[in-house]
Amino acid sequence: MKLNNIVSAFLFAGLFTSISFPLLAQTEPKDATSATKTANDALLNQLPFSDNTDFTNAHKGFIAALPPDVINDAQGKLVWDPQKYAFIKEGDKAPDSVNPSLWRQAQLINISGLFEITDGVYQIRNLDLSNMTIIEGSSGVTVVDPLVSAETAKVGMDLYFKHRGKKPVVAVIYTHSHVDHYGGVRGVVDEADVKAGKVKIYAPAGFMEEAVSENIMAGNVMSRRASYMYGNLLKPDVKGQVGAGLGTTTSAGTVTLIAPTNYITRTGQKETIDGLTYDFLMAPGSEAPSEMLWYVEEKKMIEASEDVTHTLHNTYSLRGAKIRDPLAWSKYINDAVQRWGDKAEIIMAQHHWPTWGNENVVRLMKSQRDLYRYINDQTLRMANQGQTRDEIALPCRRHWRRPGPTAAITAR
Repeated sequence: MKLNNIVSAFLFAGLFTSISFPLLAQTEPKDATSATKTANDALLNQLPFSDNTDFTNAHKGFIAALPPDVINDAQGKLVWDPQKYAFIKEGDKAPDSVNPSLWRQAQLINISGLFEITDGVYQIRNLDLSNMTIIEGSSGVTVVDPLVSAETAKVGMDLYFKHRGKKPVVAVIYTHSHVDHYGGVRGVVDEADVKAGKVKIYAPAGFMEEAVSENIMAGNVMSRRASYMYGNLLKPDVKGQVGAGLGTTTSAGTVTLIAPTNYITRTGQKETIDGLTYDFLMAPGSEAPSEMLWYVEEKKMIEASEDVTHTLHNTYSLRGAKIRDPLAWSKYINDAVQRWGDKAEIIMAQHHWPTWGNENVVRLMKSQRDLYRYINDQTLRMANQGQTRDEIALPCRRHWRRPGPTAAITAR
């Protein structure tokens, strides 16, 4: 309870909101050098850019476009401009100044709007860095990951209600402890309804501790570093920012939090949420310190949180988040394959677009599993190769200390 009170104090003191930074000194952007052009051209010949499966999947289930209006906060500050990345056109060749893979990813994440994933499951995409998923149940809807800002989350819910009818929000699920997966919660539900028991909020064990440590205790420095990491201080154009990989960019609205009412604490824990059966898998220390995946039995659908997306995450995030454990990460995905791989027909995450069909679902999970395992294994292999040379010279150095096995394995 004390932790919840601390969070509330920060919220109402206005310290747990988006941070603004002065613009960087403006310099004239330069054209791509010949070396850059050569490297980009070579990449086009190395990778299968002619495969348009991802574009087909990103368009699948489209219902409605995002509202074209700019979103501002109560003080008139810009929160989100849906036209900011209109210069990125699907089908256009990558400019000389942009890596072709980055350009392709930017085209894909700019496929925006309200989408139907399967009967009763919908997603809002490209209204923030993350997706917001809405699952219809027997008495209302469950909202998964209500974006970064309350303002964008509210617009997303209004878009859903416009096309699916007004339904009460009976549950919210935070997949993990990063701010783009809970910050907009007060744009989705009223805390009074949570306190009255009308809305349940589910989260993985350790959620509040990790959310507070990252976004309050280290909030200022991490917000500042995130602005450089995501490039959201750069002008959006072909010589500036073209996207953040997980999404176009972060919104700049009011970041909020309502404490969970229900915690998921173990793999295999099953919960009936609004008439649907959720089978949970814990994944602490993977993409986030507090994270979970689940399978909705009635939908034959895996919710992969942020552990199986269409990009490869950093092991160490440049904004200063806790170092991820790629070995554990690979094992969690393998557990998901073992638990649900024989029956899942859909896998979706809280970034990017879903994948349909059992064979495709399993292939995606296994490829992502192998990517993170490769990072772990090859780092360890190469570190050990270098150690032979080092041990010749370093023992005579006064301050030499051999790293322990845990440090080597986890790259911490």
